[in-house]
Amino acid sequence: MQINKNSKQYITIIAIIVIGIFIGVAILRSEKPKQIEDAHGNHAGQTEEKMMTQVDERPKHGEVGHNHEKDHLPLANNPNNEPHAGHDHVPQMQEFTKGPHGGKLFTQDGYGLELTIFEQNVSPEFRIYSYQNGKALEPSSSTVSIELERLGSNPQLFKFVKVNDYLKGDAVVEEPHSFKVNIAAKHNNKSYQFAYDQVEARVQISDKQLLLNSIEVLTAGPAKIKTVLNLQGEVKLNADKSVHVISRVGGIVESVSVNAGDKVRKGQVLASVSSQAIADMRSDLLAAQRRVDLARSTYVREKQLWEEKISAQQDYLQAQNDLQTAEIEASRIRQKLSAVGAASQGQTRYDIRSPIDGVVTNKQISQGQVISEVDSIFEVADLSTVWVEMTIYAKDINAVKTGQKATVKASAFEAQSLGTISYVGALVGAQSRAAMARVVLNNPNRTWLPGLPVNVELTSDEVAVPLAVSVEGLQTLRDWSVVFGRYGEYFEARPLELGRRDNQHVEVLKGLNVGDKYAAGNSFLIKADIGKAGASHDH
Repeated sequence: MQINKNSKQYITIIAIIVIGIFIGVAILRSEKPKQIEDAHGNHAGQTEEKMMTQVDERPKHGEVGHNHEKDHLPLANNPNNEPHAGHDHVPQMQEFTKGPHGGKLFTQDGYGLELTIFEQNVSPEFRIYSYQNGKALEPSSSTVSIELERLGSNPQLFKFVKVNDYLKGDAVVEEPHSFKVNIAAKHNNKSYQFAYDQVEARVQISDKQLLLNSIEVLTAGPAKIKTVLNLQGEVKLNADKSVHVISRVGGIVESVSVNAGDKVRKGQVLASVSSQAIADMRSDLLAAQRRVDLARSTYVREKQLWEEKISAQQDYLQAQNDLQTAEIEASRIRQKLSAVGAASQGQTRYDIRSPIDGVVTNKQISQGQVISEVDSIFEVADLSTVWVEMTIYAKDINAVKTGQKATVKASAFEAQSLGTISYVGALVGAQSRAAMARVVLNNPNRTWLPGLPVNVELTSDEVAVPLAVSVEGLQTLRDWSVVFGRYGEYFEARPLELGRRDNQHVEVLKGLNVGDKYAAGNSFLIKADIGKAGASHDH
């Protein structure tokens, strides 16, 4: 009896264990995997048959997607160091099994598509490779189309054609490569659907975040831009008010009254010269004056005798002619002395005087030196105005006109002045392939010294452009010039092709639409946050 009782207990225990195993298996088989939401808030809708690998979406430490309170924009304008409520980095997308060509591999029922974005020595393009049970298929046996959904843009449809061993998309995949991809494929009369999300250069920022960091949001639209041409120039003497002083007679320098850099007045004596030529002319003048006196007395006597009928009229007329000849000769010598500036000086002394008010800019004379009438011994310049001459290259010649306003800035110190283009060269240099333009600049305080290098900004008339953004909003990201477009609570980089610009606006030729909102003031904070998020360029 004891043996029978123990046998019943063993049988009961075994039955309970078997029932437990069956119940556990049934529970495991009946449990369904939870669906995974994509970055746009929709379910991915892909089964394990569609994806070769299902990856846990929980972001790793240091990746985009963590929502720690400390991960907010730099608090440059937040003195209270308040956390930025509502600020989340965009979640990192799913990882996929890579295909033989390094692209994303999608499979369903043995059929596979590998999608790559190829950009080596070409503009980015979609390339698709197809497989059946892991073996490459003839590309033309599949019909594929892709629909891209970008923030703030209408969906873009890509068609594919066969090229070598792959299908090539019919349009460029514009940067940034941040979009939702919907793939529709057909092979052997069977349709396949695949989808994935890819995020790049994007960050989520709430309205409170914008307010705390004083990030200005503007709307792209028309603007008036002043075209500015930046040139290099040099200050030069105003040649119209610069005089080379020469001695009009040769001689020996007796004294020099001024030095280079001295201010002089018109008529001021610069140097004195002892000249034999002056002595000869003065001697000739004295002789001529005595001949005039003698001829005059003879004329008076002959006139009186003729009037008294004592002498013939012929003698009177001859005396009159001699007087006139002597007076002409004396006048000629006086004019000669006056021409050389020695009309009222000593017997041999000749004074060299300044012809204008100005500054002695060059001196080539010293006491005891022998000079001739062709030597340039002084240069006197009026520095109240100066010339700024600049080189205009052939490509910019049509942009420079007489009367155009120009801002001249010193490159060695803080100084600037406004002038006007007074002259544009009519010829282009055979060697330099450039023309010369000139600005006349007022210089009452002698700020602009000849020889000083300067920068010249030429401003043309305002030009109305259909689309422009604020210069403050421009940032560099990778090798792009970008603004950060705003789409709901997301900011995403928009690479731009730029045109004309001034100090406030820059023309947008491509990359943005009229009416698009973008970050302007303090946009560098968004760039810093994207860099901190470590968003990658994923293909």
